[in-house]
Amino acid sequence: MIQGSIVALVTPMTETGAVDEQSLQRLVAFHIEQGTDALVAVGTTGESATLDEDEHCRVIELALKFAAGRLPVIAGTGANCTREAIQLTRRAKELGADACLLVTPYYNKPTQEGLYLHYRAVAEAVDTPLILYNVPGRTACDMLPETVGRLAQIPNIVGVKEASGKLERVRQIRQLAGDEFAIYTGEDATSLEFILLGGNGCITVSGNVAPKLLHDMLWAALRGERAEAEALDRRLAGLHQALFVQSNPIPVKWAVTEMGLMGKGIRLPLTWLTPNCEAVVKQAMVQAGVLPS
Repeated sequence: MIQGSIVALVTPMTETGAVDEQSLQRLVAFHIEQGTDALVAVGTTGESATLDEDEHCRVIELALKFAAGRLPVIAGTGANCTREAIQLTRRAKELGADACLLVTPYYNKPTQEGLYLHYRAVAEAVDTPLILYNVPGRTACDMLPETVGRLAQIPNIVGVKEASGKLERVRQIRQLAGDEFAIYTGEDATSLEFILLGGNGCITVSGNVAPKLLHDMLWAALRGERAEAEALDRRLAGLHQALFVQSNPIPVKWAVTEMGLMGKGIRLPLTWLTPNCEAVVKQAMVQAGVLPS
């Protein structure tokens, strides 16, 4: 089971919007050096919504190549069309992804039974570890713990990223899905409490910017060392908030660019961080020790 800090990696781009392969290599090397436990390639933070299928798979392929087995790479392969999700998941398996992360179908608002059948269809079509992803704030679809519990009975569905913001779901899902089922949060700001309640890690945005600090905080929580985890999390608290001052991944891409790890590039309809928000993000980076004061 993958535990700890799983970074939802940004997809570096040139100013024209092309995928910047050289910077992607630099980012993967940076996370290996900083102790990140795993990467998610082409999740929400990786701008999956604006990459075409070939680009999507190319980023996964490159992340795997650059990681070279030194840390797991989880491929984002969710879609609101079940056939498309199967196709993306199949391609990710062929490329060698360690697991796949599949967001609940967005916009079409399926029922709980529809969610169950959607994920079961992917699991039956592609024999690879699958992680469910529930983020109702983006998808207008909330996968309930009871549905997660049903899906956990399928052998290759191995975990869930629960990003509803409802901490009580950790215990609910654990009770329904069992101890071997991985439960990750997608909410950096409450990740400490999530883990102390029984979660296994965080699929994190903040980890793009302060990977070692985030890793150390999460592992302190996993060891049950609340005081140490809280002390580290206080340094991260501003970052957890500032990286959502505009829609993700706008602030985090600005921050990673400020760190000199990639150039300035994002795809419409997303736009670059507006100047009035820059000071907020920069101050949070200083607080986390990423930039000098």
